[in-house]
Amino acid sequence: MQHNHSGTGPAGSNGSNRQRTVSRWVFFGFVLIAGYFLITEHRAHLVGFVPYLPFLLLAACPLLHLFHHSGHDHGDEDSQSARPPGSGGPSNPSSGGHSH
Repeated sequence: MQHNHSGTGPAGSNGSNRQRTVSRWVFFGFVLIAGYFLITEHRAHLVGFVPYLPFLLLAACPLLHLFHHSGHDHGDEDSQSARPPGSGGPSNPSSGGHSH
C-alpha cells in the first residue's frame, strides 16, 4: 500500500518547523519576562531568605531521607516478600538501591 503525501516532504514540513521554532521563542520570551518580574518584585523576600538557607537545607536532609525511604521500612522481611522478583531490593544489585 503506497501513500502519496504531497506537500508533506521537506518543503511541506517547513511551515510546521517554522511554527514550532516561533512557539519556542515565544515561550522562552515569556519565561524570561516572567522571571524578570518575579525576581524584581520579590527581591526583598529573597534577600531576607538567604541567611536561613543553610539551616533550611540541613533541616531538609532528614525529612527527604525519611520520605524517600517511606519511613525506613524498606528492610522489613514482609515488604521484601511482597515484591515481585526483579523489582529491586538487596537481592537485585542492579536496582541501584542501598542498604543501611
